Amino acid sequence: MGCQVNLFGLLDQAAARFSDRGAVFCGERQLHTWSQLRERSLRLSATLGEPGTRIAIASENRPEIVELMFATWAAECVFVPLNYKLHPREMEQILDDAGVSQVFASPKIGAELEGAEIISSTAYSERLAAAPKDPPRITDPSTLAWLFYTSGTTGRSKGAMLTHRNLMAMTVSHLADFDSPDHNCSLVHGAPMSHGSGLYIPPYVLRGARQVIPESAAFEPEEFLDLCEHHPGCSAFLAPTMVQRLVQTGRSCPRNLKTVVYGGGPMYVESLKKAMAAFGPIFVQLYGQGEAPMTITGLRRADHIDADDAILGSVGYARSGVDVAVLREDGSTAATSEIGEIVCRGDVVMSGYWNNPEATAKTLQDGWLRTGDMGSFDERGYLTLRDRSKDVVISGGSNIYPREVEEVLLEHPGVQEAGVVGAPDEEWGEVVVAFIVGSASPEELDAHLLERIARFKRPKRYEYIDELPKNSYGKVLKRALRERLA
Repeated sequence: MGCQVNLFGLLDQAAARFSDRGAVFCGERQLHTWSQLRERSLRLSATLGEPGTRIAIASENRPEIVELMFATWAAECVFVPLNYKLHPREMEQILDDAGVSQVFASPKIGAELEGAEIISSTAYSERLAAAPKDPPRITDPSTLAWLFYTSGTTGRSKGAMLTHRNLMAMTVSHLADFDSPDHNCSLVHGAPMSHGSGLYIPPYVLRGARQVIPESAAFEPEEFLDLCEHHPGCSAFLAPTMVQRLVQTGRSCPRNLKTVVYGGGPMYVESLKKAMAAFGPIFVQLYGQGEAPMTITGLRRADHIDADDAILGSVGYARSGVDVAVLREDGSTAATSEIGEIVCRGDVVMSGYWNNPEATAKTLQDGWLRTGDMGSFDERGYLTLRDRSKDVVISGGSNIYPREVEEVLLEHPGVQEAGVVGAPDEEWGEVVVAFIVGSASPEELDAHLLERIARFKRPKRYEYIDELPKNSYGKVLKRALRERLA
């Protein structure tokens, strides 16, 4: 990858090769060519401050995020995107933790966030009037590029430090393993650009693929599918819940939708089969974390075709440039089919947590990232994700993996969603409780489960709710379910 890596170079290359082609679109409307995007980014970069300055973006999906991202890197500053669904107090905690000096915000969020500069306001326009800065010539690849704050589902958010090297490794791995876009392709931003969809900007910019931001600034299934009819060679990163919403439209696959990368939460086998039946072999699965962005294991499009349930229920095999292992508690390598903690190493793994040496030492051990996820390799080399280690239910001394129970519950036609957690119990330590969205009765579910899994794994009770609580990335909040039982 060379010794002078700066991610701005990706935009530099695209502008040199595809100067007058459309680069950024809002809905169907072209906003900037590649040369214009490059110039806007360099003008903005001249106003951002010294190298290392943390620059935050608090916004729904907007076209300006693309130019702010590359402006930040051109200035050798640090991009700090905030989940726009966070409470202002939570945002302020992150801004304080990161020591952010400038915050760009959409009008809606900026009105609630003290000291934020509104994107597209007069002040922003004045920045674009600045003389363009020269692009960086030499950047140490270990320079911090992105502070990725965890979603905070287990408490206070931590800032994963992602360097130019980390994100370049992610970029190369995506193009090696998953997708082959060119200048006649598009990345449609349905998922939040503060997270997965934003992380995929670099590989598609490198190849000159247009960046398409929905006018709604959000994920509206009908709008998303319409955009995939209009723009060429469409790819997108979507959370599993978003994929399900596409299927629920009843529409067939748009003519230009080529690739949907799904991740960020469990895609259950039954849901995946329905999606493949509706849209065909366009799906790619990834397993990653903010600490190893978008790049631990995966399943390519071809791996889904004629695959058995064990493969569809797995998270695939190690990605290019990454070593993946499953370890026992004593640190030794687990045997085939034995469940342990998933660990990985490679250039994609973060350099540590921002201002948190204790958490860094706990998570990065002997060169390996301890993911906190439990899983096992089968004899074919496919990794199956069981659960977060903290979500495993230990009942009567036996480990019960909620995802296994959820998968079976979802096979029942009377279940739309299922979330399984452990509840404290004097006799057993913990018992299994299932939260159900659907019409199936407890008696029907008991009978269904007893035909399919061991009796001790069966929920001791069922709680019926209208919808499972999720964060903005579509991940079910198990902590919120457990709090309902308190």
